[in-house]
Amino acid sequence: MNSVPFRLPALLAAASYLTMPAILSAQQGRGQPAAPVSPRAGARVDLTGYWVSVVTEDWRFRMITPPKGDYASVPLNAEGRKVADAWDPAKDEAAGLQCKSYGAAAVMRVPGRLHVTWQDDNTLKIETDAGTQTRLFHFNTTQAPAGEAGWQGYSVATWEGAPAGRGGQGPAGAGRGAQPRPGSLKVITTHMRPGYLRKNGVPYSANATLTEYYDRTKEDNGDSWLIVTTIVDDPQYLQQPFITSTHFKLEPDGSKWSPSPCTSR
Repeated sequence: MNSVPFRLPALLAAASYLTMPAILSAQQGRGQPAAPVSPRAGARVDLTGYWVSVVTEDWRFRMITPPKGDYASVPLNAEGRKVADAWDPAKDEAAGLQCKSYGAAAVMRVPGRLHVTWQDDNTLKIETDAGTQTRLFHFNTTQAPAGEAGWQGYSVATWEGAPAGRGGQGPAGAGRGAQPRPGSLKVITTHMRPGYLRKNGVPYSANATLTEYYDRTKEDNGDSWLIVTTIVDDPQYLQQPFITSTHFKLEPDGSKWSPSPCTSR
């Protein structure tokens, strides 16, 4: 009867010996830094798919080419108005500049469809059927590389807000100075060729900076919407930032995808 107390310490020691490696392993695992997650794997919201623009405002500026000199609501300065008043589509065509209104600062306002995919784990790609343009949003970088400017410029992208599944389908919102929204993509584009904010020659310069916020919402009826808030800062032609909000609706597939070339008129 007296043998049990003497055996108990031995049993406890054996149990401790068997469980200690698992405890140490768990502690070491907690201390290890987490493996880096790619921008694609850590996406705050899924923006991929085919989207069609829904024009609910600025119809006369977007669905038809406005007459020369009609630059209402764009905060042009005197130099900007002078350039807009000199618009000559025939001259652009002769110079091969039909894509001036399809540059990064304006292409999201052109009625048409978007096809959003991942080019790789660090690059989101947006193709437009209007003008057959391709935009690349680069994550894990801070500035444009040296080289010639292009219509779509160089875009640096960052995720803002909670990861998908933790508010990633939350409401869209606002522009400059706004707090990070759940599931929002922020894109800053520079290194752009001079182009037009509207097809009728309303200009933006090579000094312009484009800031965009991409938000996706899901409505009670099942519809999904992509809301793109666009802010153009141009010290050469604008008195203040030019801000627009453009809406796209998710389509089930690419059956209506129809690429078309740039036009000057």
